[in-house]
Amino acid sequence: MLRKIFRFLWKCALWFFGISVFFVILFKFVPVPFTPLMGIRALEQKQAGKEMTCSHDWVPLEDISVNFQKAVIASEDGTFLSHNGFDFKALQKAYKNNSRGRKLKGGSTISQQTAKNVFLWQGRSYLRKGLEAYFTVLIEIFWGKERIMEVYLNSIEMGDGVYGVQAASQYWYSKDASQVSKREAAGIAAILPNPRKFKATNSSAYIERRKGRIMKHMNYVKLDY
Repeated sequence: MLRKIFRFLWKCALWFFGISVFFVILFKFVPVPFTPLMGIRALEQKQAGKEMTCSHDWVPLEDISVNFQKAVIASEDGTFLSHNGFDFKALQKAYKNNSRGRKLKGGSTISQQTAKNVFLWQGRSYLRKGLEAYFTVLIEIFWGKERIMEVYLNSIEMGDGVYGVQAASQYWYSKDASQVSKREAAGIAAILPNPRKFKATNSSAYIERRKGRIMKHMNYVKLDY
C-alpha cells in the first residue's frame, strides 16, 4: 500500500513538473492572456453586487516607456537586475519586522511577484510561498530579466479592475504606455502597495511623497538586461 501511494505521489509530482515547465516555456513566447488574480477580483466584484470589470491590454516591452521600467525597479525591487530571483536581505528585514509586529513592504522581488501573479493565487501560506519560490526559479531560468519585466508590467494590478501598464496609462492619464512621463510612471509605481486604495492622480500627501522618492531613485537605475 505504501509503495502504491509513493508511486502515485511520484507520478503526480512528475506531471506537475512537466505541466509547470510547459506553461513557463509557453509564456516565454506567448502573451499572458489572463491571471488568477483577475478571476478572483471579478468574483469579488460580483459578490459585492458590482459590475465585473477587467481592463487588460498586452503591449510588448519596446512599446512601454523606459520610465515605467525604472519606476517599478526603484519602487519595488532595487536589486532586480542583479539578483537571481530572491533578495535575501530584504526577506530577512521583512521577517524581523513582521516578528516585531511591524509590516515591511518590498520583501518580495519583481520576479517573485511575477511568478505569483501569473501562476498562483493570493494569500499567505507555506504552500503558496513554496510554489512561488519554485516558479520564481523557473522563470529566472527560462525567461530572463527582460521577459520577466515585460510580463510583470503587463500583468500587475494597477487599479480597481486595471491590469498592466497599457490599461493603467489609459485609466490614469488617458495616454499609451509608451508616452508616460517620469512623474506619471512614478505615480503609478507609488500606488502598487495597494492600487485599489490609492490614486495615481489627485493623490494623497503620502503618495506624493512616495512619487518624489521613486523619481529620485529612478535617476540611479541603469537598465542592462
